[in-house]
Amino acid sequence: MTHTLHTRTPAPTHRAGRAAGPAALLIRLRRGRPEDAPWVRPAFLGLLLAALLINLWNLGDSGYANSFYSAAVQAGGESWKAFFFGSSDAANSITVDKPPAALWPMALSVRLFGLGSWQILVPEALMGVGTIAVLYAAVRRRFSAPAGLLAAAVLALTPVAALMFRFNNPDALLALLMTVTVYCVLRALEGARTRWLVWAGVAMGFAFLTKTLQAFLILPPLALVYAVCAPTSVRRRIGQLAAAGLALVVSGGWWVAIVELWPAASRPYIGGSQNNSFLELTFGYNGLGRINGEEVGSVGGGGGGGGGRRGGEAGLGRMFSDSIGGQISWLLPAALFLLVVGVVLTWRAKRTDTARASFLVWGGALLMTAGVFTFMAGIFHEYYTVALAPYIAALVGMGVTMLWQERARFLASAALGVTVAGTAVWGFVLLGRTPDYLPWLRWAVLIGGLSAAVALTVLGRIGREGRFRTFAPRLAVSAVVLAVAASLAAPLAYTLSTVGTPHSGSIVTAGPAAARGGFGGGGPAGGGGGGPMGGGPMGGEAGADGARGQRPGGGQAPGQAQGRPPGQAPGQAPGQAPQGGGGGAARGGDGGGGGGMAGLLNGQSVSSEVVAALKKDAGDYTWVAAATGSQNAASNQLAAEEPVMAIGGFNGSDPSPTLEQFKQYVADGKIHYFLGGGGFGGGGGGAEGAGSSIATWVQETYKEVTVGGTTLYDLTAEK
Repeated sequence: MTHTLHTRTPAPTHRAGRAAGPAALLIRLRRGRPEDAPWVRPAFLGLLLAALLINLWNLGDSGYANSFYSAAVQAGGESWKAFFFGSSDAANSITVDKPPAALWPMALSVRLFGLGSWQILVPEALMGVGTIAVLYAAVRRRFSAPAGLLAAAVLALTPVAALMFRFNNPDALLALLMTVTVYCVLRALEGARTRWLVWAGVAMGFAFLTKTLQAFLILPPLALVYAVCAPTSVRRRIGQLAAAGLALVVSGGWWVAIVELWPAASRPYIGGSQNNSFLELTFGYNGLGRINGEEVGSVGGGGGGGGGRRGGEAGLGRMFSDSIGGQISWLLPAALFLLVVGVVLTWRAKRTDTARASFLVWGGALLMTAGVFTFMAGIFHEYYTVALAPYIAALVGMGVTMLWQERARFLASAALGVTVAGTAVWGFVLLGRTPDYLPWLRWAVLIGGLSAAVALTVLGRIGREGRFRTFAPRLAVSAVVLAVAASLAAPLAYTLSTVGTPHSGSIVTAGPAAARGGFGGGGPAGGGGGGPMGGGPMGGEAGADGARGQRPGGGQAPGQAQGRPPGQAPGQAPGQAPQGGGGGAARGGDGGGGGGMAGLLNGQSVSSEVVAALKKDAGDYTWVAAATGSQNAASNQLAAEEPVMAIGGFNGSDPSPTLEQFKQYVADGKIHYFLGGGGFGGGGGGAEGAGSSIATWVQETYKEVTVGGTTLYDLTAEK
């Protein structure tokens, strides 16, 4: 097979009267290209509209989604200091365990439109649509409109992408910024444009402020490809990479420098760290600890074994395992195969060939990120794999259209058939892991995919024979439609199940309920039902661990229907704890870590009586309450819309505040109540720490009261 495909040249970087830089991308997306067929722009805009509808469908049913981040958004909507630092509460006791960039769009939305589920989650949905648009532009620019549309469709229908583009974890913004980074590098490779490489550094810097070192996973392959393939001298390439590195350091380091130089006594404690240092958080709990499993301060202490097992055992099979496969890997085998095909087809091209560079950039990003995910020994969750979705989608779009253009050659048509057949067989296997979920779909995918594979394989041969030439175009269209339908039907069904089911808590997964993992009830708020849009009854099984469906706690959101808190199940009484929930303010407890995993990972329902108690004389206190663990504090804070101190941060294990500091806050009259139950209280599972020592002191010193079925300790009334 010879290199005949790559005759199309990228659009000029500069055109008279047109903007350059990122603004050019927006203009291009709006106007289209003069050489485009009439159907291209309507198809692209229609795909974006469909993606937006998917991302917005029943969005408010997830309530506050991850209350941990929603509480920080609520705090940032009230306090600019909390906004800047990413504090869990407006009184700035402690930050979330990530840098704050992902919180900023949501907090601005809350400032503009008020606190509520839609106000928090719509920015995430828009980020998802933006990611799809940028991916289309990146693939379409060097290849073709069909390549860009196919890549965009694959991304939109990836179940874990549909999940995270409707959820308030940092991953939606990270996926957008990583895709923008690759786009800018590809633009820089076209003409060795320094400006585009600098923009790539800026995007990666802000990705660092979104999820720290995960942003740098794709840095080695991108830098290496540019260093080798850019069409300029070696000396200039080195200088350009240095400029991009400087842009990365400045765009990602300005916030870090301010935080590290800010006097610790006048800023919130850095959540997730053990020494009140963002650098320690970056290279420890959120950095090397995720690789080697030594996340100091994580649940159960260092080692992270439980966290590592959450996404399947580390090893080559992790991305295809029972817990991960249905999230991301529907088209992963095809992407890996097409990466090899793309490199082979462009092997003899000149050093600066942008088609080969595209395969190397997208493929390098995929291999590097997937490799780290595969072997990391620390905390790993299924939804992390959304980072792979743009890379997989790009490789599929580029590789399939490349083979299609070369289909007159038997090896190309055979490779196209192998791609479709392999995808169908793998889809059959994945669907077989949930045999009760649309059982007919499994066989439809297999039969349709294999039929399309045969047709695509023989298409080139019969198209050259005179007696079949008149039928070849119609056969080609039929084969392509059948191939696309068979390849995307299964992830489409999983995506529809995802958008039809509310999700809440710290650990969420995509797809039907039978395919989800369950850890502390962190799965969907409802069951999975039997159909692609089925939400099942409240209390349906959430996964293999037997945790029941969870609903986020939280108070009344502005405009919330039926007068119930976001995410509260219809018919669920205010203050009723989620089924299988346990711990936290919703069920009281002894205050010494009795909440268990559900109290640690998920929000709790908060009764109207508790809300009234917290709001009473709220202006007289810096914090209306304190609770062990961020999720327990977050639920009460969102319900009352008043600051609640999260003792020990997310895991309840951060040394903030110390017992002495807490006693001083109480003596100064800054805290009204202590909320019983929830969290691990330091070090996890009974280990002695600040949280458990504070809880013990409170129980021994202050009067216990029961409000709406919840145990409170009035810190203004000693025994």
